[in-house]
Amino acid sequence: MRPRVVHLDHTAVRGGAELALLRLLNAQPDWAASVLLPAKEGAGVFDQLPPEVPLMFAGARQPSGGSGSSPLRLAELGARLAAQAAAVRWHRAVRGSDIVVANSTRSAAYGALAVRGSRRPFVVHLRDLVERESLGGFGYRLMTDLVLPRADGVIANSRTTLESARPFLRRGAVAVSIPSASGIHPVAAARPHVGPLRVGMLARIDPWKGQRELLEAFALAFRDGDAQLDLAGGAPFAHDGFAESLRARADELGLGARVLLPGHVDDTATRIAGWDIAVQYSTRAEPLGQNVLQYLAAGTAAIVADEGGPVEWVQDGRNGVRVPPRSIPQLADALRTLGGDAALRARLADAGKHTPGLLDDTAVARAHADAYGETLTRARRSVAGAGAAPVLA
Repeated sequence: MRPRVVHLDHTAVRGGAELALLRLLNAQPDWAASVLLPAKEGAGVFDQLPPEVPLMFAGARQPSGGSGSSPLRLAELGARLAAQAAAVRWHRAVRGSDIVVANSTRSAAYGALAVRGSRRPFVVHLRDLVERESLGGFGYRLMTDLVLPRADGVIANSRTTLESARPFLRRGAVAVSIPSASGIHPVAAARPHVGPLRVGMLARIDPWKGQRELLEAFALAFRDGDAQLDLAGGAPFAHDGFAESLRARADELGLGARVLLPGHVDDTATRIAGWDIAVQYSTRAEPLGQNVLQYLAAGTAAIVADEGGPVEWVQDGRNGVRVPPRSIPQLADALRTLGGDAALRARLADAGKHTPGLLDDTAVARAHADAYGETLTRARRSVAGAGAAPVLA
């Protein structure tokens, strides 16, 4: 019998975690899945769930933010998390589940509260580094004091992410690294170059994702000529103003129509395949860099920041280019070098498609099924050893 898995998420906004979960559940996973969101949320990104995966709601809408807020705001957030935990704890899907899986940091907080005091197996899907810079002070305390010590299993999106969590895991917890479902299959053949040089970044529009740094570096490398820059991605979490500032800066730099901000892109494979150079240049270490996996699989020459999860995938000069982080001049140099060498781009792009460990979504789903199965097996052994049946108290 397939295990019944409830996936918790705190939002239906199109973010990397949500898109990865959607791809995972559309890969015909070997478990009976359901998705539980806070109440007053529309289907959003999950409107494309397969028909056999129910989408349910419980509790109250979870606002973004919280870390670094005032004491009153943090108190309000804590009360909201407690109320959401109660709603999740008594939801019929959770009470009838075999495993509860938190897909995001916020849902991990109220999920850990929801299963606290019970023997319900709890798995955390870690998509952020367990660091104060990534999670904020309040989020870091929740993750290290509440969430990870309670987790029966942790699925991290990279070895880098997993190692940041290990000091806080309890003994016997399942701990594995599985890359997120990328939604792109490796392409069969290189495409011919047509038209002007195209440089792109696929990431949500957010100050820390590095769009501003790439824009400045692009201006240094290609101020003259017809090269184009494509900053593809939506601007969720109230970052519309940042998107407007990027447009204004492009005009100030004299780039005008050569810089595109198309917003959210559904067909990411086609978009990336239309670029000559694809860039990941976040201003802090990426836990995975899911866009990097997409760049490699799509057969587009990639430039990445030399830190965090991307270095697990990109070998400098072999299947991509690694650039010291937070250095606009060095990023500009890398763009200039790749932009002027079509043969180098073709070699890196071809090697990218053959990067060891790249998994299609079906393989990612199989790896998750194995992790869930091992977590459930260990939980049942623990319960058997204690002489009691698993219950949700």
